[in-house]
Amino acid sequence: MKALEKIYQVALEAVVEASKEIMDIYNNEFEAIIKEDGSPLTKADLASTKIIHSHLDPLGIPITGEETDKIDFEIRKNWTQCWCVDPLDGTKEFIKRNGEFAVNIALIDNGIPIFGIIASPVNEEIIFGSKETGVFILQFSDLNSPEKWESLQVPKSINNPLVMTASRSHGSGPMGDFITELEKISSEIERKSKGSSMKFFDLARGEVDVYARFAPTMEWDIASGQAILEALGGNVINVETGLPLEYNKENLLNPFFIAKTKALIELMP
Repeated sequence: MKALEKIYQVALEAVVEASKEIMDIYNNEFEAIIKEDGSPLTKADLASTKIIHSHLDPLGIPITGEETDKIDFEIRKNWTQCWCVDPLDGTKEFIKRNGEFAVNIALIDNGIPIFGIIASPVNEEIIFGSKETGVFILQFSDLNSPEKWESLQVPKSINNPLVMTASRSHGSGPMGDFITELEKISSEIERKSKGSSMKFFDLARGEVDVYARFAPTMEWDIASGQAILEALGGNVINVETGLPLEYNKENLLNPFFIAKTKALIELMP
């Protein structure tokens, strides 16, 4: 692959440093507090936010994110680009110590996620990519050795049985009609639960065919995964409109969505 743009390299360095700080906290005692919206917060969320900002702020591209100060839409609507950051995606999984949490950074261009990074602090592993760069998986230790990065290819077929992933900590609500549609393709459907954006590692590898979400998520939960999946020919679509999710909206809450691999799209547009 050709050399990464500087901003992408900086973002990769940010997730590695943030992940290492997260693990330092994870491996020791920590407390969680409950925010006004009912979601948990730990010092790992805050430490990761600080580290990521220290890397990204000098690039001059504004940031939206879970723990980043929220900017009024009257200002945001004029942004042509912004970073979309979740400094610790899966705080509930972090607190449970089950390892299924991640760090997400996506670059949004006019509402479209064009580049995404998802890092697993526990596995010391990163998946990142765009339509321009392709999609790669690498270990933290290989960050500066691109020749060791694994290039992911578009899965050629769906799994048999078809595999659907769901959230570990959130119910996905009624999805009977959708499962009925899936059963037209595969009489047997395997369910696989996993927390946070770690689900997109499995989608990108072709180990999972679909992720349907009929429960609330925020833009920073999904933007990175959408950029990566779209680079592999898949999609993340609004259940109501059938169109790709959009970002830097006035309301940063996502609509319900379905994420599919390219192989499933070919069978189930």
